[in-house]
Amino acid sequence: MVMLVLCTVGFAVNFWAWALISPLGPVFRDRGNLGTISESDVALIVAVPVVVGSLGRIPIGALTDRFGGRVMFPLVSAATIVPVLFVGFLALNSYALLLVGGFFLGIGGTAFAVGVPFVNAWFPPARRGLAVGIFGAGMGGTAISALTTVKLYDGLGHHSPFVITAAALAVYAVVSWLVLRDAPGRVAPTTPLMTRIARDTRLPITWQACVLYAVGFGGYVAFSVYLPAYLKTAHGLTAADASNRMAGFVVVAVIMRPVGGWLADRIGAVAVLAVCFAVVVVCAAIAAGTPPLHPGGTIVFLLMAAALGASSGATFGLIAQVTEPARVGGVTGLVGAAGGLGGFAPPLLMGYIYGRTDSYAIGLWLLAVAAALALLLTLTLVRRLGGAAHQEGAR
Repeated sequence: MVMLVLCTVGFAVNFWAWALISPLGPVFRDRGNLGTISESDVALIVAVPVVVGSLGRIPIGALTDRFGGRVMFPLVSAATIVPVLFVGFLALNSYALLLVGGFFLGIGGTAFAVGVPFVNAWFPPARRGLAVGIFGAGMGGTAISALTTVKLYDGLGHHSPFVITAAALAVYAVVSWLVLRDAPGRVAPTTPLMTRIARDTRLPITWQACVLYAVGFGGYVAFSVYLPAYLKTAHGLTAADASNRMAGFVVVAVIMRPVGGWLADRIGAVAVLAVCFAVVVVCAAIAAGTPPLHPGGTIVFLLMAAALGASSGATFGLIAQVTEPARVGGVTGLVGAAGGLGGFAPPLLMGYIYGRTDSYAIGLWLLAVAAALALLLTLTLVRRLGGAAHQEGAR
């Protein structure tokens, strides 16, 4: 349990760093720090950190299989300090430098691919869905960023959110190096990195889970980074109020992620995923009509957050049930990359569509269509794979 708690804290701290730019996007646009920038420019700023945090999960997951979370967690945490301080001290008044710093800030997002195989190895198959779901709740680090970044930026100075986050990363890097231990009996693969990645891509669970996670976690990432800008533009909220509401969205998703993993252990991942994607279809369709936030719109977004969070937990519950432990890191890296990239495109698309139509409706309808396709995949190919895995686990 100590390993699970410490790993979850590390995930939260790294995700806190990963999400530092998102709450400041509307601030940069309104206060002119970066000159005159458009809604599409804001969307690009908040989406860029997702790139490295996504693609970087592929090699980081494979490296975790090889070297273990005991080495990789402190390494990723320490490496993330550099772009955090770069953004805080060099990039806040330059659009180009902010894009560069944000790109490398994505290193923090790769911590996910370290934690899943690390946690998975510590628990038996029947408990991995819940354990990985609890670890996944560390994505609540984005809520920490949403609740504190703007307040610290305005109250203690523009550098303060970045200094505090860098200090938290440094403390965690030291503590994790001293305390974390890999699970007894962990077997490190000996085949070359690229060979293992290529082999993992051929597993059916890999591409199926990539699609599911791209919609589930990708939807969560897209809303967590773009919701402040959306709420400010579509509903006229202040930057602080929009960030607080985004934090509420994140908290609900975070709470539901371990619930989704636990339900996957109990009743099977397929049933959980099917319900979650059906809820997303309905909620996205309603949100496309831009209902007032009080209370209809708020309820819709919170239900969507719950469904996206639970689907993310259930997806990795499925992976833990059907993948051999020595390959979980590689599969996790590929699936995690798909989820992150699933969150990269929507903010850019939403900003582009709004810039030409003054409406977010098309973007939200596209989310409904994507969720419907994920539901179809769940009820067909994934059902066969997940159903067999759940029956095997029950025996």
